[in-house]
Formats: sequence, structure tokens, C-alpha cells
Amino acid sequence: MPKYNDIDLKRWREYSALETGSLWLIERRDNSGAHDGGYHGNFVPQIPHQLFERYTKRGEWVLDAFMGSGTSLIEAQRMGRNSIGIELKQSVADDARARIDSEHIEGLRAEVLIGDSRSIDLPSQLARLEIDGVQFVIFHPPYWDIINFSDSDDDLSNAATLDEFLTSFGRVIDNTTSVLERDRFCAVVIGDKYSGGRVEPLGFHCMNLFLERDFLLKGIIVKNIGETKGKARDQNLWRYRALKGGFYVFKHEYIFVFQNKKSARSG
Repeated sequence: MPKYNDIDLKRWREYSALETGSLWLIERRDNSGAHDGGYHGNFVPQIPHQLFERYTKRGEWVLDAFMGSGTSLIEAQRMGRNSIGIELKQSVADDARARIDSEHIEGLRAEVLIGDSRSIDLPSQLARLEIDGVQFVIFHPPYWDIINFSDSDDDLSNAATLDEFLTSFGRVIDNTTSVLERDRFCAVVIGDKYSGGRVEPLGFHCMNLFLERDFLLKGIIVKNIGETKGKARDQNLWRYRALKGGFYVFKHEYIFVFQNKKSARSG
């Protein structure tokens, strides 16, 4: 079996901080250094940290299909990994680029690409970087229309219907995993939403997109959601709404981990 991380199994007891269970309880977000929790919708740096340590080695390349504030690239850089981030909005990418550069480590590369993850020409970008493929892909897409990140029709958060959202995300998967090496891993961080008085299992819809493409499901992780600023202010209101509407307030999101068992795709 090919080795895909730097873990020394002879010293496995020393990796006590490395998660192996399917329930991740993260007390607070790492806001150290360039990490900034101010970008609406970003995820905690501990998620890419755990995934990169499990599924990559120092010097390898990770690709973030929805870069946003640059959390994955900052964490990859800290861990000695090279990285590529794709961001649709120029202003968001510029802000992320500045913070990534503030922690630049000599000898590592962090590439910020402006474009649509459904269609950006990744083989050409990798040729420019003189690499054949990436060793991990991480996805943290919009949770459909819960937060609208831009006015662009290309933004998945502006999809008019669930089917449109899933079709677009499927195109992102196809395009970005076309450069993922065989037998290497990818992960999607996603939550569910309420719509029309019922739970829309957005996470499992997204999981199925990977299964339909013959990815091997390696893990379903449930991570706790801390109180957001909005919900912290309106905690009693949310409790009242839950009691009145017969639903439960979301306190979790999913991390689905997959292994690529197919040869490089043709785009």
C-alpha cells in the first residue's frame, strides 16, 4: 500500500492530537496569525490541519476548490505543504493572498487562482507549476443559498434550485479531481439546511455526487458547530422557533472523505 502521509506508525501513540474517531468536537477556532474568522462562511483551520496530516506528506500539493479567505492555504503552508486555491471573486482572493503572504515560508508555494472551479483550466495551471497532479483536494462549497457570497451567476450560492446547485457542484468535482492522483484523497465539508418546513439533507446529496463518480467513501465525520455571532445573539429566538416549528437547530456539519480509485480524468 503506498504511503500517503508522514505518520510513523512505529510511534503511533505519540499522535494523540490526531483524530481517528468520527465525532470532532472543536472547542474554539484557531485565530492565530493570518487565520481570520471574520470572513462569513469560512471553516475552522483545525479541519484542513487534521485532513492534511492524515492524507498528505510535506512538500506535496493540496488544492482548495473554494478558497475563500485562504484558510486551507495558510494551514498547508504552516504544515510544509504546497497549495493551490481557486476563488471566484477578485477582492476576496486579493485579501486572502495578502494574509497568505504574511506567513510565507521560503521554499513553499501557495498559488491563488481567480476563476470558476467548474471550468478553470487546471492542467494548464499545473503545467505552469511543473507538476503532474495534486495529492489532495478539499471542498468547502456554499451551503447552497444559506449565504449569498456574490451577485455572480457563476456563484453556487446563487443557484435557483437544489438541482442546479448539485449539477454545478458536480462539475466542480469533475474538473478539480481531474488532476487528483489515483489512490489519493479528497474531502468535502458541508452542512444541511432547512427549506419549506423540512430538512434538506444537502450533505448527503453532495456525498452521493462523489459516490456516483466511483469515489471510495472512507469516512463520514460529524463536527460540532459553535455558536455563530448571529445565533449567539438570538439563542432564545432560535430555541423558540425550533419548539414552534418542530425542528432541531443545526449543531453539526459533515466532513466526507473519499479516495480516488480511478485514473486521472479527462476533464
